[in-house]
Amino acid sequence: MTIKHFTRSEEIAQVRTWRRDLHQIPELGLDLPKTCAYIENALSDLSCKITHPLPCAVAAFFDAGKESTIAFRSDMDALPVNEQTGQPYQSRYPGRMHACGHDGHMSNLLLFAHRLERYYRDLDQNVLLIFQPGEENPGGAKPIVESGLLETYHVNRIFGMHLWPLLEKGAIASRPGPLMARSCEVTISIHGKAAHVARFQEGADAIEACMDVLNQAYALVASMPEDSFCLLRFGKMEGGRIRNVVAEECVLEGTLRAFEEADYHFLRNSIEDLCHKIGQKRGVQIELSFSSGYPAVINDRTLFQTIEKEIPSLQILEKPELITEDFSGYLQQVPGVFFFLGTGTGIELHDSHFDFEEDLLLAGADLFEALSLLHFPDRDSAL
Repeated sequence: MTIKHFTRSEEIAQVRTWRRDLHQIPELGLDLPKTCAYIENALSDLSCKITHPLPCAVAAFFDAGKESTIAFRSDMDALPVNEQTGQPYQSRYPGRMHACGHDGHMSNLLLFAHRLERYYRDLDQNVLLIFQPGEENPGGAKPIVESGLLETYHVNRIFGMHLWPLLEKGAIASRPGPLMARSCEVTISIHGKAAHVARFQEGADAIEACMDVLNQAYALVASMPEDSFCLLRFGKMEGGRIRNVVAEECVLEGTLRAFEEADYHFLRNSIEDLCHKIGQKRGVQIELSFSSGYPAVINDRTLFQTIEKEIPSLQILEKPELITEDFSGYLQQVPGVFFFLGTGTGIELHDSHFDFEEDLLLAGADLFEALSLLHFPDRDSAL
């Protein structure tokens, strides 16, 4: 096979094509047939082995004949967002958009795959590239891990990356230890008793009870130590039917996030306790439900120490971010590190105007290439 060496300008042109093609065909959740087919076609000229740990996931294995494997992951799914960028390459499907940069993540990993073709046989480990659906919802990392993919290829470390609007264009940043939070969705349903407001004492006001829950929950979080980095916020509240009738129903919907398991369980148990007490005080019934959510992204400190020494341009974040990423599913199995790649735009993730300049993806491919060439401590045996 003749291996072509692309210039930087040729790489920019290619990565731009991949990204804009993928941007036009956003798909949701775990069902990504068009995206999956596009990725496979883009890898078809390379000497990697393609498998499907999930029906719409793509795993590309570069076999260097070694005992262990290093893995790199990109997510693939889009969001249920109506795009408003007005770009000629905008989504062809109303109500679906790559508003979180996963089209860029895929293009970055494709570029890295084409670079790998030149040198992977000389590495001291094999390389596995994972194109994963369902990061936004319902979570694709866990079923991929459960498929046995990491064990099959003897993966002993894994890396991933996310575009980040609050960093300057092309900058790479991360931190040792906690990077992104554990999360779960919280739903609190309050069942009271309706009554005319002129005789409100005869009812049980679900809205009043809801406000008690809200205020006490926020006070609870405010009392936590500053370095615990946890969060409980509610973004939706619905209650009542008419202005002059005591509300018999009220629902709060929010999210609980924390980095330490002890903080997470303390807050969850405390919310249950305060809801029980408020229910008794106000004469209402309160039901709580918590989704399973994603674990926290905790970067391996030993790997990070090696990376920090060898990649001096890496920016170190002072604090973790209270957002979530199901890359944490892989970190439950093998050590790894997750990074942010700056877009420099300031346009928030999930925004209908989210966009970026594709040439910054070369910095992401540079990072992955550097990671593939590093020699890490052999403290962890392959799976």
